[in-house]
Amino acid sequence: MKKVIVLLGPTGVGKTGASILLAQELDTEIISADSMQIYRGMDIGTAKPSKRELSLVKHNMIDIVGPTESYSAGQYIDVATKIIEGLHNKGRIPIVVGGTGLYIKAMTRGLFSGPSADRGLRDELLSLEESSAGSLYAYLVRLDAETAGKIQENDIRRIVRALEVCLKSREKISVLREKLTNPLPYEFIKIGLTRERKELYRIIDERVEKMFEAGFMEEAETILGKSPDRTAMQAIGYKELAMYLNKEIDKDEAIRLIRRNTRRYAKRQFTWFKKEEDIIWVDVTGIYESTGVFHSIKDALLRVCPEVFLCSRDKR
Repeated sequence: MKKVIVLLGPTGVGKTGASILLAQELDTEIISADSMQIYRGMDIGTAKPSKRELSLVKHNMIDIVGPTESYSAGQYIDVATKIIEGLHNKGRIPIVVGGTGLYIKAMTRGLFSGPSADRGLRDELLSLEESSAGSLYAYLVRLDAETAGKIQENDIRRIVRALEVCLKSREKISVLREKLTNPLPYEFIKIGLTRERKELYRIIDERVEKMFEAGFMEEAETILGKSPDRTAMQAIGYKELAMYLNKEIDKDEAIRLIRRNTRRYAKRQFTWFKKEEDIIWVDVTGIYESTGVFHSIKDALLRVCPEVFLCSRDKR
């Protein structure tokens, strides 16, 4: 099977710089697997590669849509698949880099593609929830108890989608998943980066400080002034600064929340990736330079799949 390297891990662990060195070594391109870096203009807050880094290696799936537009995992997979095929046709091994677990799961284990969105039905369901809090979750329990058991009772977005699928397809989601879920037909070599938790949290705190020094406040004001899509507003940093700009909290509290929520997000990423199979974990604790992280990744790849380097050498 055609190979795809996946470099995954939590935010701040050191993926960006190391992935560029790996792509240069393999003479290939990077496919971003970050659900927030797809938005144009959201640069500092999503820790996009710098202009210099982008000039070193071609990055795909960055700056795809404006912040007022919605973008689904299904759309991501459709476009990413074409890029993967194009690289394979050139004899190159794609490198997928990111921390959005849903995107990586969709590639490696398949994406459930149920019925299309129905705005009218969603509005009707949301109206029911407004009139009687908790009613939608109870409704889902009656229709599909197995799916309801996997969703938190306050996760209205996922509850509405689950009900939408059940009502439009007249099937339980668990049944539909068996019918409609297929992984992409590649051999995925998954390298996961990890760090000692306290060290990672310190790096995150320092990165938040640097974001503000780089002009994050001004960037957030610009983005928020465009009435961004609900999904874009899930990006950590922008929602907290929206609270500050609305005078709900002061600046110090906004920064504290951004740091805290980023650390919590990193913890959730670890939890998500533990569910992924066949990840080769590389501990980069104490390694701060991209070159060192890259060599740790290269050593792991040489152990499990040395032919990826032989292919790139032959191509040259």
